[in-house]
Amino acid sequence: MEKLTFYAVSAPEKLDRIGAYLAERLSRDVVRHRYGYVVIAMEALDQLLMACHSQSIKPFVESFLHMVAKLLESREPDLQVLGTNSFVKFANIEEDTPSYHRRYDFFVSQFSAMCHSTHEDPETRTRIRVAGIKGLQGVVRKTVNDELQAIIWEPQHMDKLIPSMLFNMQDAEDLDRVGPPGTPSETGQDGEENPASLAESCFRELLGRAAYGNMNNAVRPVLVHLDNHRLWEPNEFAVSCFRIIMYSIQAQHSHHVIQQVLGHLDTHNKNTPRMRAGIVQVLLETVAIAAKGSVGPTVLEVFNTLLKHLRMSVDFELGENSRRNSGASVSSSGRVKESEERIVQNAIIQTIGFFGGNLPDYQRAEVMMFIMGKVPVYGTPCHTLDTVKIGHQGTKRIQAMLLSSLIMVTSGFKSKTMVAALPAPFLDPLFSISLMEDCELRQLVLEILLNIIDRHDNRAKLRGIRIIPNVAALKIKREKISKQDVGFMKKHGQQLYRHIFLGCKEEDNGHKNFELLFTTLAVLTIELANEEVVVDLIRLALALQDMSLANEENMPMVIRCGIMALVAAYLNFLSQMIANPAFCQHVSKVIEMRNLEAPYLLPEHIFREKCPLPNCLEKEDRSLYFQTVDLAECLVGPGYNAERLSIPYIPQVTDEDRLTRRKSLVDTISLQVDFPSDSLPDKSPLAEEITFETLKKAIDTTGLEEQEKEKRRQVMEKFQKAPFEEIAAHCESKANMLHDRLAQIFELTIRPPPSPSGVVSIAAGHAQHQSVPVYEMKFPDLCVY
Repeated sequence: MEKLTFYAVSAPEKLDRIGAYLAERLSRDVVRHRYGYVVIAMEALDQLLMACHSQSIKPFVESFLHMVAKLLESREPDLQVLGTNSFVKFANIEEDTPSYHRRYDFFVSQFSAMCHSTHEDPETRTRIRVAGIKGLQGVVRKTVNDELQAIIWEPQHMDKLIPSMLFNMQDAEDLDRVGPPGTPSETGQDGEENPASLAESCFRELLGRAAYGNMNNAVRPVLVHLDNHRLWEPNEFAVSCFRIIMYSIQAQHSHHVIQQVLGHLDTHNKNTPRMRAGIVQVLLETVAIAAKGSVGPTVLEVFNTLLKHLRMSVDFELGENSRRNSGASVSSSGRVKESEERIVQNAIIQTIGFFGGNLPDYQRAEVMMFIMGKVPVYGTPCHTLDTVKIGHQGTKRIQAMLLSSLIMVTSGFKSKTMVAALPAPFLDPLFSISLMEDCELRQLVLEILLNIIDRHDNRAKLRGIRIIPNVAALKIKREKISKQDVGFMKKHGQQLYRHIFLGCKEEDNGHKNFELLFTTLAVLTIELANEEVVVDLIRLALALQDMSLANEENMPMVIRCGIMALVAAYLNFLSQMIANPAFCQHVSKVIEMRNLEAPYLLPEHIFREKCPLPNCLEKEDRSLYFQTVDLAECLVGPGYNAERLSIPYIPQVTDEDRLTRRKSLVDTISLQVDFPSDSLPDKSPLAEEITFETLKKAIDTTGLEEQEKEKRRQVMEKFQKAPFEEIAAHCESKANMLHDRLAQIFELTIRPPPSPSGVVSIAAGHAQHQSVPVYEMKFPDLCVY
C-alpha cells in the first residue's frame, strides 16, 4: 500500500488507470461474494483518495464513486455500511475546484432508502439507518457549499432528504431535548450511533445552510411529512420539529417559515378541529421564536389569516349547533365537536395575543387598530365580517373572542401619550361595544381600556373594589400629566364619563363589572386627572348616586346598592389622592354612618353572597349620602372650580343611542318592515278632539311666558357654566338628529331605481308588476362601465 501510494503521488497522471483497475477488481469480487478482497480494494481506494490532492484526482473520483454505488446497491448490510463510510470520508475532503459533471441523485435516493430500512434484526436495522443518515449528511456537506450543486435544494431531492431525517427523529423517546443550536442533543456516549439524535443534527445542519431562496423547498416537505403521518394530533413532534427549524435557520428567514405554516393552515381549513388546533399551536411556537427577532413584512398577514380562521371556526361551531337544535336528539359527538372548535378558537386567540405582545409598540398599535377594524359593531358598516349570516349569537361570540385577543395584545402596552394609544377610530367602536347588553363584552372593553391607560402598573395594587383605608400605603406610581394627555381628556373625557355612567346602570352587572368600573375610575384619576378632570369625576360620581336614588329606570335593588358602593369606594380613593382633609373627613363620615346604619351601601357587604337588601333607599336620610354642597365647600380654594359641582352631570345623547346596536339583527329588520306599514293610505290618523278647555289654554299665554323665561334662564346658565365639551356634544347631537330625520324622510320618499326584473306598485289596492327593459333604463354616468 505504501509503494502504491508513493507511485500514485509521484505519477498523478496514472491515478485514473489505478482507479479503473481497482474498480474492475472490486466489481468482480462483489459479484463473486469475495468480501475480504472487497474490503481490501475499498481501503486501497480510500487511502489513495486521502493521499492525493492534485488536479488529476477528478477521474479517480469517478471510479471511486462508481464503486461506492456498487456497494450501496448490494443487499449485504456490511457492504452498505462500508460504502457509506468511504463516501463520508470523501465528503470531508475539500476540493479546490468545483465539479461540473458530478451528480449525486443516486446517492440521495440510496441513502434515503437506507434511512427507512426495515431489516428484521434491530441492531442491523439501526446500523443501516445510521449509515443512511451519515451518507445524507455527507451529501449535504458536499453539495450545499458548491454553487454548481444547487440542484440539491430542488423539490425532488428535498422530498427524499427531509422525510428520511424526520422518520428517524420520530423514534426519539425524549422530545424535550430540543433547544437552540449549541444545546447538546445526544444524551449518552453512543449518541453518534443513535439514529434520532444523528438525524436531528443532520436536519439542523441542512437548515442552517439554507439560503433565502431555498427556505420554501426546505419547509414544505416537513409539512407534507406531518400530514402523511398524521402528526398534527397530538402535535408534540410537530412542535419540536418547528422549534428545531426556527432555532437552526438564519433569523432573517423566519417570516418564510411563518408564511408556509399560514398557507398550510389555509389548505386545511376544513379539516378536523384538532388538526387545525395542532397547526395553530405550531404557528404559536414559530411566532414565539420569530417575534424575538425579525418577522419581516408578515405581521398583518399573520393576524389577517388567524382572524379569518377564527371566524370560520365560529361558523363551524354555530352550524353544528343549529344542526343539533333542528335534530330530535343531541348526540355526544356534536358536543365534542363544539368543544374541539373552542380549542381551535382558544389556540388562535393565544397565538394572536402572544405575537402581538412581543411586537414593538409602534407595530402593536397598528395591530390593535387592525383587530378593532375586524370587530363587528351594530350600526357601522363592517366589510370584513358578514354578521347577517352568523346571526346575533355568532356576532357576539366573534366580538368576545376578538376583544379577548385585544386584551392579550394590549397587555404590557406602554404608550407615552393617550392620543397615540387611543385614537378615535379605535375608541369609538370600543365604546359602542361597551353599550351592549352583555356583561361579558362590557368587562372585556374595560379590561382593554385598563391595559392601555394603566401605564405604571397600579391596577394590581388596587386589588378589586373596596374602601381602601390608607391609599398612601399602596405606593401608587404617578407622573405629572402631559399637555397631550390634558388635550386627550378635553376631547374624549365626556365620552369616557358617559360610557362609565351608562355601564353602571345595566341590570346584568355583577361583582366583576363593578370591580372593573371602580378600577377604571381609579386608574383615570391616577393617570389622566388634573384639577378640571377631578371635578368632572366627582360630578360623575354624584350623578351616579342621584340616579340610584331617583331610580327612574326601575333598576333592581342590588344594582342600586352596587352603584352606591362603587361611588363610596371611588370617592374614598379620590379624597385621599387629592389630599384634601375636609373632603376626606366628609367622605369618612358618610362611610362610618353607612357602616352603622346601611352596610348594604358599602362594597365589603353588598358584593357578598346573601347580603340583606333594603326595600327602598330613603332620600331623606342625608347622612348616608354624599352631599354636593358639602363637597363643593371642601373644594373651595386654588385649583378647583367648585361652582361646576353644582351643575349636575347629564350624559349627552349621541349617535350610539339612536343606532340599533343593542338590538339583534332580527329586531332591526322587523323595525324596518313595520315602519312603512304605518304610512299606508287606508289608515287615517285620529283627529284631536277640540274642547272648551283646549281653546282656553290656547288663548291664555301668561303661564307660557313664565315658562319661556325660565327655559331661557336655564339655557343661559348652562352656556355660562357648563364645560365646553358638554356644550359641543349637545349641539353635535342635535345636528346628528336632524341628519337622521332627513335620511329617514329621503328613504321613504325616494323610490328604488327601475329594474328589469320588475317592480311591485300598489294601485287601487292591487299589486301590479311593471317590468322595464334594460335598454330603456337610465343609468348615472358613474355607474356605467
